[in-house]
Amino acid sequence: MDLKSRAVKPKRRYDVSGRRRQAARNREAILDVARRLFLAEGYATVTVSRIATDAGVSVETIYKAFGGKPGLVRAIWERGLEGFGPVPAERRSDAMRTGETDARRIIENWGALTMEVAPLTAPIMLLAREAASSDPEVADLLAQADEARLARMEYNARDLLERGLLRPGIALDEARDVLWTYSSAELYELLVVRRGWPIKRYGRFVVDGIVAALLPHADPLVS
Repeated sequence: MDLKSRAVKPKRRYDVSGRRRQAARNREAILDVARRLFLAEGYATVTVSRIATDAGVSVETIYKAFGGKPGLVRAIWERGLEGFGPVPAERRSDAMRTGETDARRIIENWGALTMEVAPLTAPIMLLAREAASSDPEVADLLAQADEARLARMEYNARDLLERGLLRPGIALDEARDVLWTYSSAELYELLVVRRGWPIKRYGRFVVDGIVAALLPHADPLVS
């Protein structure tokens, strides 16, 4: 047979997009499993091997992607900050704030985002708080998260101040600290975890507290 007459098989194209989709699915599965196990059994008890088995991946895959348990905690927290949907919560917050001129509406929108994000992030921050005493990397993550949240709250407070939306006499540091307190995992722990408040009640408490602390008081009705 003439070798030239043989059909030449085309080379198989390397499916980069397929591998990326699979990697993304693996990542989500790992984070879902790690979050569930950490919150159910505790940070110290759960091993990377256990997470890998439950997620259906190799231990090597987890170490390559996250570097170990501290990296998993960081990734779970960062994913939680994005909230639900295709647009991260922080970007939605900025877009809303830019287009809104009513201070109460801005704070109500922040309350809605708090109800969305806090159940995703606060339990992980509380877990990190417990793990920090025995894991320096988690302690460092906890400090970084706290500093990042403080910087974000100062950014939000500065915007309200510069737009003249705060009550006269409220300084930047006071407004920042109020927002920082009402966005804390500790407040979520006190009211939702320990007292069993529904998330909507918690969100309303956050909104009402910020409004009372920072916005001009409504004029009393004159009879």
